[in-house]
Amino acid sequence: MRSLLLLSALLFSLTAHAEGFLTRLLHHPVPGGVAVLNLGDGSQPPQASFNGKPVMVVKEEGTHWIAVVGIDLKTPTGEQTLSVNDGRTLSFTVQPKRYREQHIKLANKRQVNPLAQDLERINRELAEQNKAYATFTPGTPSNLLLDRPVSGPLSSPFGLRRFFNGEERNPHSGLDFAASLGTPIKAPAAGTVILVGDYFFNGRTVFIDHGQGFISMFCHLSAVDVKVGDKLARGAVFGNVGMTGRATGPHMHWNISLNGSRVDPAIFIGAFKP
Repeated sequence: MRSLLLLSALLFSLTAHAEGFLTRLLHHPVPGGVAVLNLGDGSQPPQASFNGKPVMVVKEEGTHWIAVVGIDLKTPTGEQTLSVNDGRTLSFTVQPKRYREQHIKLANKRQVNPLAQDLERINRELAEQNKAYATFTPGTPSNLLLDRPVSGPLSSPFGLRRFFNGEERNPHSGLDFAASLGTPIKAPAAGTVILVGDYFFNGRTVFIDHGQGFISMFCHLSAVDVKVGDKLARGAVFGNVGMTGRATGPHMHWNISLNGSRVDPAIFIGAFKP
């Protein structure tokens, strides 16, 4: 019995040692979460894809390559497959996660049931934003343990099932911070501004490309101090907290996208709750 316990402890120790910091931080394979897969220790970075889209590949602690895979909220639970350019397929299991409900009252009924002319604008803006989310540029992001863009408590979490005036709409695809009007917003990692807009639902919005399909989006801003093409250092101020678009009060809304899938920003600041 003692030998068995020692063997179990040794195996646990080896497993813990094999998992690097990024894996321990990021691996939360649920709908709206992230899966981290070990790709081996080759001299060159492999290429990998999930559902036909390229995924981020970085070196962990200088020893082995890992794929950092975004999992869309609509992904069913169960086994999923990552494709590697050397012909391998790696499986991982998406675990279930239940998200809470949020009920919001809006005085502006058009923000719940848009008019025909609103829908034309909304569809045009959606296509523009989806194109930005699909950006995939080479280069390793400056950091994957991200800085908080503003100080302040987390308010509405990612994944909430949202009901506006009693009608269900898309789940909350970002993370909100309680912050006062005008609070400066800082880049959580270095990146390039790839989209700036003033949208029907999102209000004043900034997209920052951190590299390899790792995109931050911030919306409802009161002011924007950057333009497309600007290079931002980690911690650079690019705008201010507001309540433009569909918002009931000032706050900072932050989306993160990986391989075109919106995932929980709480994962990247060490605040994820299973």
